[in-house]
Amino acid sequence: MTPSLASPPRSSHATTAGAPPVSRSLRLPTNPEPRLSLQQQISHHDSQARQAAALGQLDEAARAILQALRCERRLANTGPQVLQLIKPRA
Repeated sequence: MTPSLASPPRSSHATTAGAPPVSRSLRLPTNPEPRLSLQQQISHHDSQARQAAALGQLDEAARAILQALRCERRLANTGPQVLQLIKPRA
């Protein structure tokens, strides 16, 4: 191959115009605190529901179960989202 056809050497300081796009989830550091907090809330609501059910307080048990399910849904939505992972067509 002749030197004129070879691609120029890339420096370690590439410009952002030539760099491939990085997904937002990879740029931002993940914070484990919300996940840990949600897991603790789920555990708390679960124990509340079990205790209320054992005492025959079905309304209170149902509320605690719904709160635990709400926290589980929020926990499932943490992390990278599908739309952020889809590569747009050019």
